[in-house]
Amino acid sequence: MTRIVAGSVGGRTIGVPAKGTRPTSDRVREAIFSRLEHLDVLDGARVLDLYAGSGALGLEAASRGALSVTLVDSARPATDVARKNVAMLGLTGVRVATETAERFAAALAAAGPRPAPGPAPGPALGAGSDAGPGPTAPLDLVFLDPPYDLDEATLVGVLTHLAAPGVLAAGAVLVVERSIRTPEPAWPSGLAAFARKDYGDTAVYYAEPSDAQPSVAEPSDTAVG
Repeated sequence: MTRIVAGSVGGRTIGVPAKGTRPTSDRVREAIFSRLEHLDVLDGARVLDLYAGSGALGLEAASRGALSVTLVDSARPATDVARKNVAMLGLTGVRVATETAERFAAALAAAGPRPAPGPAPGPALGAGSDAGPGPTAPLDLVFLDPPYDLDEATLVGVLTHLAAPGVLAAGAVLVVERSIRTPEPAWPSGLAAFARKDYGDTAVYYAEPSDAQPSVAEPSDTAVG
């Protein structure tokens, strides 16, 4: 059973795809969002959840005050479940896209710099929407929870697109989940990790635009870099 941990729909359970995804555990999700609240990046954030699966990470962000959330997964069964979760929870400002993370991130990079943050442009997108990347403001928060067997070159390609000018806002945070048995992502120019936390078999990396002021690490953080 997967549930939203806190916020406006805290305690509500959500559906998960029957196969093909690896949902982030409630324990790990709660730890991630505790860190994000400490960094003050959730309220009013524009969020992208790549390899979204059920959408648990993005939906948690929406529950905790994110302004807009886009859930992206290449598997139609996963986005069907995510769409049902959005409708069931009644969250606004959440859209769902059936697309690979590589193509979605590449389209964001190709779009170039975006308008300054403000009301989300374009028509409202409901639970049935299958939206591609649009002219959104720079992203404040990006989740990447790819399959553990995703090759490093593909992951670096996605990160490189996200590091392109105009994709990330100043002070943006990227949260990348990997297996503790895989190497740390090779961060492209424009991104730098500032913390790592391990939870069982899961390693969670926190990164930011490399021209940003370094975020303050907690004493228990594993040094990165």
